[in-house]
Amino acid sequence: MARNKFDVDERLESPFRWQHLKRAGKYIARHKYKMVLALLMSAMASVASLFIPKITEWVVDEAVPAGDAAMIGRMALLFVGVIMLSIVFTTVRSRIMAHVSQRIIHDIRSDLFAHLQKLPFSYYDSRPAGKILVRVINYVNSVSDILSNGIINMILEIINVMFIIVFMFTTEPTLALVIVAGLPVFIGVIILIKPRQRRAWQNQSNKNSNYNAYLAESIDGVRLSQLFDRQEVNIGIMRRLATACREAWLRAVYISNTVWLTSENMTQIVTAFLYIAGVWWLGGGKMVSFGVILAMGQYVMRFWQPITNLANIYNSFINNIAYLERIFETMDEPVTVDDAPGAGQLPEITGEVDFEDVTFAYEEGVNVLEHMDLHVKAGESIALVGPTGAGKSTVINLLCRFYNLNGGRIVLHGKDGSAYDISRVTLHSLRTQLGIMLQDSFIFSGTLTDNIRYGRLDATDAQVREAARRVRADEFISKLPDGYQTEVRERGSNLSQGERQLVAFARTLLSDPAILILDEATSSIDTQTEKLLQEGISEMLRGRTSIIVAHRLSTIKNCDRILYISNKGIAEMGTHDELMAKHGLYWQLYTAQAGEDAA
Repeated sequence: MARNKFDVDERLESPFRWQHLKRAGKYIARHKYKMVLALLMSAMASVASLFIPKITEWVVDEAVPAGDAAMIGRMALLFVGVIMLSIVFTTVRSRIMAHVSQRIIHDIRSDLFAHLQKLPFSYYDSRPAGKILVRVINYVNSVSDILSNGIINMILEIINVMFIIVFMFTTEPTLALVIVAGLPVFIGVIILIKPRQRRAWQNQSNKNSNYNAYLAESIDGVRLSQLFDRQEVNIGIMRRLATACREAWLRAVYISNTVWLTSENMTQIVTAFLYIAGVWWLGGGKMVSFGVILAMGQYVMRFWQPITNLANIYNSFINNIAYLERIFETMDEPVTVDDAPGAGQLPEITGEVDFEDVTFAYEEGVNVLEHMDLHVKAGESIALVGPTGAGKSTVINLLCRFYNLNGGRIVLHGKDGSAYDISRVTLHSLRTQLGIMLQDSFIFSGTLTDNIRYGRLDATDAQVREAARRVRADEFISKLPDGYQTEVRERGSNLSQGERQLVAFARTLLSDPAILILDEATSSIDTQTEKLLQEGISEMLRGRTSIIVAHRLSTIKNCDRILYISNKGIAEMGTHDELMAKHGLYWQLYTAQAGEDAA
């Protein structure tokens, strides 16, 4: 899919809806009392500061002409007191909102991560990890501030404007009308540029997402890049993406700055008209005092400053709307592989499996499997072989219900004698009875014990060691300085690939599954280690159903049945000897591989 490319812009699945803001409101509502307290603190600080122009007026018009030094002293103390009060209220408010902002980040990120944990493999198949990561980190950080401080500041600035208007009109109504006269022009500019602003910031969001996607991919594949000496090519691609990101950001900023520039210009124009009106139109001090003109001059800045702040908040709001859309788009991704309504618990199973008329396609119209039927007896070992892309791993993915079927059903048999369609039972009760080792032996950061115990948290240290011993992982773990408490770096980078597979195999065996699934489980283990590992595998396979996808055909010769997957289904099926006797597809594959090994 196109969205899976780092150099292709994502498109929102739906246009922005005001319901997004309503949804965001639930994160705000959790902290409403603290936000109301912060708002009151801010409002009191702002109202207190509005008395400063009044103090100026009283000093200039009354104290100075009368030579009242005592009044000037009182006004000075009042001036300092107002400032100190404003500082205290502002400090308390800042601390409250810092806590609220971090809680909103925590809540949104937790909900987003929880949803990502439920999304099916198909979601991750179609998106680079970097484009997902930027939503969880960058976008949430940005949005949290506008949902906390942004909303508080917006309400506060509106209150400020209202109080300032009251103070202005009670001081001098005619000059107050001059000050607010530019407001309709300013509002018109905002309405005019709003659509362009939103498109510009959406474009910047796309370019930033592309940049992060390529960065994550490059870091993950840095060893391969150095192996093929691709550094210069990669740097060129990164520069191109960074340039696109920079240009998109500059364009968005240019458009957004129109609001700020309009506000600043309007402030200067209104200030000029105020003094012209005060000096000439209103009689040059005859109709109004000099102190009133000075006070109204301060109110100009105090009126247009919150207007400018509102414009900046509006800019930030428009910017973050694009991020909010991305966040909620991710949260709205359907969990297509989930517990069906009324899904029941899968009881303890025997290991008997039935694939009944199974059809599946990763992409619409391109079937990987068609009308496949297969019966696996309890305790039977089944091997899947065939050409690359034939559907071997697909069979396993469908049994584990990583994807939904397009047709047919898969049935497991319980010890209670009943048959259970896996689409009608809970995923938890299904997957806890399956032991799965995929081709990618993913190792998490932490200790080796933590990694082996990953799927069975209640396992004792003795059980962890026993599982490792049975797959021959204990041999290399015991030689490490810290043994089982050895810290493993991200993705197990301080272990060899073979060691990572042994740890992953121990993790799978520890879960003691009814059905053991091995997908290329020994592909990265040397021949000597593999022989030892086969002893552990044979021991674990005894008495349980196993489905094995193997590249080395010599490792599955003793399986009860071998299935050759080709042409969207099972092309051949039988024991190793039976298939070799047929001289068919399996025989061709086996003899070709034997010839390669001999060479």
